Amino acid sequence: MREIRRIQDEARRTAAVKRPRWPMVILRTPKGWTAPAEIDHHMVEGSWRAHQVPMTDVAHNPAHLQILDGWLRGYKPEQLFDEAGKLRAELKELPPKGERRMSANPAANGGLLRRALLLPDFRDYSVPVEKPACSEVENTPPLGRFLRDILRENANNFRVFGPDETASNKLSAVYEASKKVWLAEYFPEDADGGELSRDGRVMEILSEHTLEGWLEGYLLTGRHGFFSTYEAFVHVIDSMFNQHAKWLEIGKKLSWRAPIASLNLLITSTVWRQDHNGFTHQDPGFLDVVANKSPEITRIYLPPDANCLLSVADHCLRSMDYVNVIVADKQMHLQYLDMDAAITHCTKGLGIWEWASTDKGVAPDAVVAACGDIPTQEALAALLRAEFPDIKLRFVNVVDLSKLMPDTEHPHGLPDRDFNSLFTTDRPIIFNFHAYPWLIHRLAYRRRNHDNLHVRGYKEKGSINTPLDLAIQNQVDRFSIAIDVIDRAPRLRDAGAHAKESFKDQQIECRRYAYANGVDKPEIVNWKWPF
Repeated sequence: MREIRRIQDEARRTAAVKRPRWPMVILRTPKGWTAPAEIDHHMVEGSWRAHQVPMTDVAHNPAHLQILDGWLRGYKPEQLFDEAGKLRAELKELPPKGERRMSANPAANGGLLRRALLLPDFRDYSVPVEKPACSEVENTPPLGRFLRDILRENANNFRVFGPDETASNKLSAVYEASKKVWLAEYFPEDADGGELSRDGRVMEILSEHTLEGWLEGYLLTGRHGFFSTYEAFVHVIDSMFNQHAKWLEIGKKLSWRAPIASLNLLITSTVWRQDHNGFTHQDPGFLDVVANKSPEITRIYLPPDANCLLSVADHCLRSMDYVNVIVADKQMHLQYLDMDAAITHCTKGLGIWEWASTDKGVAPDAVVAACGDIPTQEALAALLRAEFPDIKLRFVNVVDLSKLMPDTEHPHGLPDRDFNSLFTTDRPIIFNFHAYPWLIHRLAYRRRNHDNLHVRGYKEKGSINTPLDLAIQNQVDRFSIAIDVIDRAPRLRDAGAHAKESFKDQQIECRRYAYANGVDKPEIVNWKWPF
């Protein structure tokens, strides 16, 4: 203890940042220490059996009951409790008092120490959008600049976490405010872009579970954090997320447990842009894991563009006692909404995009819905208007996945009257989704028009594909969506035969081009909203 005090005093006196050699006491005990050495001639103490139930029949086996009685008496309860079964007074005086108790220590009830983040105005990081779906930017760099300035304003209570992927996820602007913390040996090559510092506030290690543990500990002791990771490998922390969500759910029920900052998780490098990494990096299933947890705790957002991502991130960083999962890819993507429109859209969580719809004032032939950046692009590019100028289509974009649930099942859920108004009660709904399609059915199964809901999403079809080829294999591409509308909208089933054949021909031609050239056709890559 004196050595620990000496290390602490030196650090506080000199402000020098280094990795100390902490003293450590290692207590090695047998597995199941204090259990009977043997039961029925089988070793218990010090063996694997000590982690099982060594006797399952004490209610009916007198010999085992006698062993259990001797085992429990071996703890000498008469020295601990009085004749009435109460803990002896002299022992009750041993535990520390007040905040010295582990459960009452403010560091163990971090909400008591939590200070609100000083957040810059996220609107200052917006990207200009003069016309929807006509310009492209990378979605995550503006968020990186926002996080950079949060680091600057909150030097003692905010950290960024990532499994050696902060730069890969295009959040490297954070290094302008703080580097990766590194207290071990430095090499000359580290000066060439290593971004290392002994007092850095960016936590990087190629170990998602270590990072998740660091982040949870940081939040539980009253601070704030932001974790970004590749979509396919966020599954590494499935069980850790589960336990943190359960802890939050119970903590909300305890009046003395102060709220802590939410666990904010950005999932990027997503399934639809893994054309170089391939099948191993294609797995959007973490959303299914998150959806299993309490609706009082979990939030899932899929912003379609950079301005929506900024709006969602600001909202999440201000929240408490949630797990916020944000899905946004890092590559170049079409931009749909200026900042004011993005704020409105994200506040509602979903809505009709008037500029992409042709059904105002009348019932639509079909509803085309999209959730996620690439599904939104492909659904918009299903240009049925060119084939059927009089078609009545309603385009709905979903940011907050919980909106699909009834308000009786999730605090963010839509009342049935509002859901029916958006999606109709009797028209076909073609829903293009970022992740596995059955999650949408699961969330919306109680809705009146569920029988007309047809969902497209990732179906474990992939390899090292071009983006469009991957989309075609999983039927989330523009041609598949157009064909779906023709198949489902009653008045197009016969009239749409020629258009349907044309869309199939285009799919074949696009795949042939991709296999021959290794990239998608220029008119696919450079597609913009034409109306």
